Amino acid sequence: MKKFTLETTVGIFVIIGILCTAYLTVKLGKMELIGSNYYTIQARFSSIAGLTNNARIEIAGVQVGSVSRMSLDPERLVAILDLKIQKHIPISEDTIASIKTSGLIGEKYIQLSPGGSDVLLKEGDMLFETESPLDIEDMISRYVFGGIK
Repeated sequence: MKKFTLETTVGIFVIIGILCTAYLTVKLGKMELIGSNYYTIQARFSSIAGLTNNARIEIAGVQVGSVSRMSLDPERLVAILDLKIQKHIPISEDTIASIKTSGLIGEKYIQLSPGGSDVLLKEGDMLFETESPLDIEDMISRYVFGGIK
């Protein structure tokens, strides 16, 4: 009888340990099992140099989402980004998406500048107004070699 109680107690602790590990894996991995608090829109950029997967998306300095996927459009040879935006944040069709840099040589992120349109983007829609990042190296080389006056 005592052996059965000890085995049962150990079994319960093992099950609790496995459940805790699974919970932490889901939470720390930022996985979503049931539903989602985000919707995804796409944006087309001529260049996304320096931008990384999971880069933050901001409106007025407040993070409202992240970049969930980057791909190349084989027909137009432009970058297509999947932008994961919080569901309660409306994005109008004339919003401008710009790739910015934190500080002088910091990480790249996407800044959304809201437009004035009443037409809101839905899941899977495309954001056409985009600005690629400023290429500092190109500007410096043009200045050094006389391309900018």
